[in-house]
Amino acid sequence: MEPRHKNANAAADGAEVPMTDDAGPRGPIEIRRQAWRSRLMTLARQAEALPARLDDISVALSSITDPEAGDAGLLAALREAVLARLNGYGTPESALAEALLDLPRGSSGGATLEAVGQCAALVAEAFAMPAVQADSFIWRATDAERRRRGERRAAARMARETQAVEERRLKEWESSLVGAEAVPSLLGCTRYEADRWIRAGIIPVARRVTVRRGGRVMQEPEFDPAALEALQSQVQGWREAEQGRGPAQEEEAQPTRRISNAAVARIAGLDRYVGHFATARALNRKIIACLGPTNSGKTYFGLSRLAEAESGIALGPLRLLAHEYRDALEARGIPTSLSTGEERIPVPGSRHTAATVEMCPFQTPVDVAVIDEVQMLADPERGAAWTAAIMGVPARQVILLGAPDAAPMLRRIATLCNDPIEEIRLERMGPLVASPAPVPLAEIGRGDAVIAFSRREVFALRAELMRRGRSVAVVYGALGPTVRRAEARRFRDGEAEVLVATDAIGMGLNIGPLRRVVFSALTKYDGKEDRPLTVQEIKQIGGRAGRFGGSHAEGIVAVLAGGGDPRQIARALKAAPEPPADLRPPVAPDAEIVAAVAAEMGTESLFGTLRRIERAVLRRDDPNYRLGDLSTQLAIAAAIDGVRELSLLDRWTYAMCPVDERDEGISRLADWAVEHAIGGSVAPPKAGRLPPPDRASQDALQLAERVHRRLVAWRWMALRYPGTYRDLEGALAESGRLNEWIEAVLAASPSGRVRAVAGGGDIPARGRGRRRRGGPR
Repeated sequence: MEPRHKNANAAADGAEVPMTDDAGPRGPIEIRRQAWRSRLMTLARQAEALPARLDDISVALSSITDPEAGDAGLLAALREAVLARLNGYGTPESALAEALLDLPRGSSGGATLEAVGQCAALVAEAFAMPAVQADSFIWRATDAERRRRGERRAAARMARETQAVEERRLKEWESSLVGAEAVPSLLGCTRYEADRWIRAGIIPVARRVTVRRGGRVMQEPEFDPAALEALQSQVQGWREAEQGRGPAQEEEAQPTRRISNAAVARIAGLDRYVGHFATARALNRKIIACLGPTNSGKTYFGLSRLAEAESGIALGPLRLLAHEYRDALEARGIPTSLSTGEERIPVPGSRHTAATVEMCPFQTPVDVAVIDEVQMLADPERGAAWTAAIMGVPARQVILLGAPDAAPMLRRIATLCNDPIEEIRLERMGPLVASPAPVPLAEIGRGDAVIAFSRREVFALRAELMRRGRSVAVVYGALGPTVRRAEARRFRDGEAEVLVATDAIGMGLNIGPLRRVVFSALTKYDGKEDRPLTVQEIKQIGGRAGRFGGSHAEGIVAVLAGGGDPRQIARALKAAPEPPADLRPPVAPDAEIVAAVAAEMGTESLFGTLRRIERAVLRRDDPNYRLGDLSTQLAIAAAIDGVRELSLLDRWTYAMCPVDERDEGISRLADWAVEHAIGGSVAPPKAGRLPPPDRASQDALQLAERVHRRLVAWRWMALRYPGTYRDLEGALAESGRLNEWIEAVLAASPSGRVRAVAGGGDIPARGRGRRRRGGPR
């Protein structure tokens, strides 16, 4: 039986954790440290004007030498830690911007202006300002914050009022709808004619509602009376067309049908989504679907075709993969530009581009397009981007790479596009077998990858393996592409014996040959519930084991002892592909559709426009398409709709920004929008002074990761609004500094002791790790 992971339960307070359970008695300061930590957290919350972070508490605790220190001593140590960190931001303005984000929030949701002034005084002290300069700095800081708060309050009030108006407007419209029984009187026709024209699609259905009749659940249509009354003049023409009164009348029937569709649905045209991509439709396209399991040579096939073409584009799900495509093409002597949401690297004269799928260019024809990981079509949040790329990429040859599960949906898309499709099936280039028995943690060794499903479990496993003398690299979703590649290189080059990762490694990261993939559990929390891993997940992640022609030709897939039944893996590896339950490709509006719908509605409300699109433009039973997830865009729209100095399309751009909702990303984005609207500039986020990597706490590491994610959003905005997000050089420098520091923390090899960066709780019960939607992958 495996021992309990006592050392993984280290508090993230910077305290060192003994290598063994009998490392000897602890001193009085070590004994009191945990109690001090709890007390300092309480004191920090009570200190209204002290912008303390958890890592400041760790630093403060490490500086205390008096075992009898009371509240005053604890607060003094914390204050010194905060002053040191503030000085690390380089300028008082940068320090103040970050400090205001860390002030404790009162019952009103923010710090008082008095606290802002005291915080500014603390910054002045950190930079040793003379008294006159400090007074001026404090006054300017307080005045600027007063002005910003007024703008924010006005924007928030406008957003609330707009949302209420739009919701009321939508409810009024929905309450005005009538059933099929009212159509004959509104159109002046018979019930028989009305039923026939409804079935033919001539009479526009506003929406369909679910009703229960006689124990059966049915979808019944409802109609907009105003739209029907406008069609009264068309009724005689419909009758004449049905009676066959010549080709002229028949030719007019089709335009009449288009015009008679409900206005919003007609303008959005999501039920005719394929027609939005005029350039692609003008080309004689051919689709080649190259499908196969992991390690079957799909990427090699696609990039080889791309390298042979005179012009082309490679599209993938991650910025990291876009870099890898670019590296692979340039290694073949093909000059290649890069285009991602937050980064552009143009290469003069290049006719090839590597990009993330959301950056697909829809107006520039190329010879060959390669779109990777097409099984992402089934992803509830990003699937619509793959639909747009596959339908809209203007390439004469479209090469789709992915798992065999995607084949039915790809055939449906090809039919909608009227493009011929050729399927190429590849087989794995080396055997993949399931281990018949669970693997004890003690047997994890060189060349193994252990797969966990939460950041917390990754670090708990890392701590325990390092305690057992293993060197470990880690990969998880919160790491930026640069750090992920560095950690993969450490494992690939043998600097780290073991890789501990989340399912982030299942998507293209070059981690080199793996002897064995070992799942920590065969269940995962998907944001709603604990569920068994799907067959595709086991195949996609487990398939990273083994490498054709490498040192581990045979790949082994296993589960840790206590993590599940190995027979589940064996069944999954032998199972046939599982197509998605819903084969309709997901679609979402773009800027052109949003603008057109808003104009038709006569509104400047982004929230109201998106709500109408969500509710009205695509029937739930549409035979061809389903609406993608707009929840994040709606949440951002609700927060910024009151910033009317920004145009509706500017607000739509903000709504598309990648933010971390768990880190108050939407409220931060709303503050940036207000600053943009009043003509200010938005400074890039900064992390301030960071502790030495070998002394970093878990709190400090998580802070660095959070700031790095904020910088991703900032850089995304900077590419679109450089006049507002001006300091791109500073943002790049801070991103680089954080990447280097995070990698140094992860690569640190403790000698004799394991730092608290490695844990924070026992290894969780297998499969019970919690991850909120959009968390680490």
